Amino acid sequence: MRLRLRAAVQSLLADPSIAGQSDVAKLAAVVLLAKSRAPKGHRDDSVTSIWVAELGRWMGVGESTVHRRALAPLRTSDGLHTEEVRDEQGYPTGLKCLVMPLWRARKHGGPRHPLALGKAELATLLRLCEALFGHGWSPEGKEPTPPGLLAGRSGKGAATDRLGLLLMVLNTPGSGWLPLGGGSMRKAEKKHGRGAVTLARLLGCSLAGARKVLDRLTENGVVAREHRSTTTRMRGRGRVRLLPVARAYGRALEVVQTPNDVFSARPGSADGDLAPAGTTGALGTPGICEVEDAGIAENQERPDSAEFHAPHASVVTPGGSLQLSGGFSGEGRGGCGDLPERACAGEDQAVDGESSLAETGSPVAGGGPLRGEKPKESPVDEQMEQRPAGAGAGGRPRAVGWDKARRQRRADLPADLRLRVALAPVAWLWERLSGWQQDQVEAAAKKELARLEGLLALPGGAPRLLAARLGDRLEETGGEALVDRPYGWLIRRGLTQRQACSDLRCDDGTRMDTGTACENCANVLHTRRARRARVAAEISRDRPGLTDDEHLQALEDRLRELAALDAEDFVRRREQAAAEQARRDAARAAAQERAECERQAAAAEEAARQVLPCTDCGLARAAGLCEGCGYRRRVADLLTEAERVTVASLADPTNTEAAARAVEEVRETLGAITRAARQRYLNALEPGQNEADPEGVRTLLAYNELEVLTQVVPQIRTSALATLALGVEADAEADRTHATEHRRRDRHAPDGADTLTAAECAAQAARHRTAEHLLAAREEQPGKHQAAARARTAASVPWSQRLAELAARPLPGETAGALVS
Repeated sequence: MRLRLRAAVQSLLADPSIAGQSDVAKLAAVVLLAKSRAPKGHRDDSVTSIWVAELGRWMGVGESTVHRRALAPLRTSDGLHTEEVRDEQGYPTGLKCLVMPLWRARKHGGPRHPLALGKAELATLLRLCEALFGHGWSPEGKEPTPPGLLAGRSGKGAATDRLGLLLMVLNTPGSGWLPLGGGSMRKAEKKHGRGAVTLARLLGCSLAGARKVLDRLTENGVVAREHRSTTTRMRGRGRVRLLPVARAYGRALEVVQTPNDVFSARPGSADGDLAPAGTTGALGTPGICEVEDAGIAENQERPDSAEFHAPHASVVTPGGSLQLSGGFSGEGRGGCGDLPERACAGEDQAVDGESSLAETGSPVAGGGPLRGEKPKESPVDEQMEQRPAGAGAGGRPRAVGWDKARRQRRADLPADLRLRVALAPVAWLWERLSGWQQDQVEAAAKKELARLEGLLALPGGAPRLLAARLGDRLEETGGEALVDRPYGWLIRRGLTQRQACSDLRCDDGTRMDTGTACENCANVLHTRRARRARVAAEISRDRPGLTDDEHLQALEDRLRELAALDAEDFVRRREQAAAEQARRDAARAAAQERAECERQAAAAEEAARQVLPCTDCGLARAAGLCEGCGYRRRVADLLTEAERVTVASLADPTNTEAAARAVEEVRETLGAITRAARQRYLNALEPGQNEADPEGVRTLLAYNELEVLTQVVPQIRTSALATLALGVEADAEADRTHATEHRRRDRHAPDGADTLTAAECAAQAARHRTAEHLLAAREEQPGKHQAAARARTAASVPWSQRLAELAARPLPGETAGALVS
């Protein structure tokens, strides 16, 4: 177990991201390694939960030192990833740490990697750290865990002392004697001693620094430095003994300076190689031996039948135990569900009263369990429970209803099946989000799903496509454990489409609808390659004497210039597009404003027109023309049209007498028709309706006349067209068309049935066209003969008849009955 833990710690400290860091950062990495979880099945959760103040107490430094000399340098070198844990109110409650060398070892190193520690090995390493420099705690309802040997050591150099003690313990066998580095020592090394040289190699520090560490550890009573006696009575070789290791194995602290010593008589100051020939140090450096004088009993390891057990540290009088309400040993993380309450529950080793260890009277040999007990609840939870009502984290006051206003975090994915399918690859990141962040991610996912549905040919594939994108993004990142900020990663990287070209369906060079390579990206790549080849050919033609390196440099410079020109052109075109868009927006706004002004003006004009009286009958608020007068005007227009069509249908429209007779006939005919229709309507009225609404009756009579004329006038037009179709002009046009069609259809068989039928149809169509043309022309230019015909017709009527007709017209306010009489 000791060799296994020693290899793990050395591998951790030798990692490029941790090597060269300060002793504070190195010790922090070791502590976080000891407090990490062991992998369970296929699940590898290497995250360690701790507080900054708790980590500082482990190392004997303050919070600012932890932030400045441990966390910040380790983050910069990618040796540590951290995430601040906050409660539902947003207050920090802890720190999640991921030691990257450990994560990489578990991810890619395999089971034989030195850092691939198991559950029992991690538990033993943590218990060893607790015994050496743990600050101690007193969990409620359980036995307290005593402080470690260096618990009272704090301030400058405290982390170095702890790290040096840990490394020396891991390199010390059961005898308690630290294997010192062999080989010849230089003059400077002789000044500080072989023990300082060995510790300097372990810590990677200077000889003076290592000697100071040994001095401080000696003052704290954990290290004893002695010299062997020689037969020449000169001061022999120096030795360093780790007292906690010797006591843990039950080795008595014997007197070393005896006249019967069988060690080498060579003095410690003698030159030459003091190490056995051909040996190699356990640390991988020459001169550091695994055991010293293996033949001596005190240097022998435990028997082969002895059970692997953690080195026990002696219980010293603590300088002061940190009393916590909940206790925190860090070995078992309650509430996770995947680890037991104690990380090493079955490793307690009871000491038999008859055993040799009990006989030695060592306080450590007969000690309690290998690891401290884990409290049932976290101190953070107990502190939250002990806060008064209405107080937030840290006892700070909060407003009433704050919990209801805050969005509660949800451990499970949204209930929507589409979102559950899409966000399944990032379920662990979802649990790390706050309530507000979960709402934002859910809204962004819904928006992205809606956008993807519009791009896909087949509906329903958006959730699967988004899940595949999130999986690819996680694979690029290296896994969920490497995502420091889940919310930012999901919003800006996971859910965002990375369009490599102008095609809206392109995502990282892949068509989202088909899953194949994007053709547009291939075209862009082909264009760039063609440009590169063209530029290379131009450079070869213009500057033939260039070497390969000069040609490549010239090519890169020219491509860079072209890229800059393309960027300027893009900026210019974008500015032009923005200016054009602004112009269109301004024109659209001006058009809308003008349309609004026109609409308001039309509304004002319409409102003013609505209050005008009728120009014909004088009815108030009739918009210039009442309904009845409007019908009567349309009746008059229909009568005029009927007269015009009748005159235009005459064979000789210039004959005024014939035109007058035709106008008089059509008037009489239409008058008789309208009078009959009026009488039928009056007969259908109920008694008293004329007196109740005379104006309404007049309007209905006018509307009835309009309906009758609307049906009669088209018949007059049809009759006029038929008359003109039989006229001279229509006959001549029909004959010409018949002859032309007859010649065109069949020159070889002019008398065929098909030829004659087609000629007849063409002649009839020409006849109707001619009639329509003549009618339209005569209607547009009626001529003086029609006006004269109207004048003659009006003059031929005597004044007595005309006065009777004028007297028969109803005046405003008269009833329909008076109109009939």
